[in-house]
Amino acid sequence: MAEPLFDMSAMDRPRILILGGTTEARELAERLAADRRYDAAISLAGRTADPRPQPLPTRIGGFGGAEGLAASLKAENIALLIDATHPFAARISHNAAAAADTTGTPLFALRRPAWEAEAGDRWTRVESVAKAVSALGEAPRRVFLAIGRQEAFHFERAPQHRYVVRSVDPVTPPLALPDITAILACGPFAESDEVELLKQHGIDVVVAKNSGGTATYGKIAAARKLGLEVVMVERHKPADVATVSDCNEALERIHQWLSPVKDRGV
Repeated sequence: MAEPLFDMSAMDRPRILILGGTTEARELAERLAADRRYDAAISLAGRTADPRPQPLPTRIGGFGGAEGLAASLKAENIALLIDATHPFAARISHNAAAAADTTGTPLFALRRPAWEAEAGDRWTRVESVAKAVSALGEAPRRVFLAIGRQEAFHFERAPQHRYVVRSVDPVTPPLALPDITAILACGPFAESDEVELLKQHGIDVVVAKNSGGTATYGKIAAARKLGLEVVMVERHKPADVATVSDCNEALERIHQWLSPVKDRGV
């Protein structure tokens, strides 16, 4: 039998479920692990083969859509749901919004702001990874692919390019491309290291998702420094829920929503 996510001996503490998978989710989990006012746990989708241990009790795997998540929120008596998933995990975010609405569970999103183009950036903005393939053009180019492994298969449509593909876990099945270099690495990545990587492989163009944050921004700054084009996959419209941009704002929101009346001086 699986270990319970929550402390069964602390039923007086409100339960918080974090939908995680980001640096911000981990930081928030660390902060909540040290706060005895709340009973918190984190859920990971399981897309990373060997995720780092989390500072809170951890659930790994999907819920079975919005209905499954709603059932879990009821069964676990969740007082607050926090969507701290990746900015491109649109399906999970929409399921969270639907489940929260169905059950009446308070919900907010911890979502890092998107990157904004700066002077010197050469961005070609596209709506999807599939459209990023077309944006590379027909002429052979040396491409640094930094979009994770889930959608890398789209680039099999453009085998004329030479690819350097970086991901946390191997792309499976392996890409059917004639010229590909795979790099397994997990951020954060320093700008200076990214400059050297792009120069070492003679990269012409970087393909990236506009994930925001600092951990993977090094490649964007490096491309700017080297005058390289970036094909930037922009985010889809997120679920329409209350949103905070960092952990300090998240903790303030938690305290406002869940602290007992006596803590608020009423």
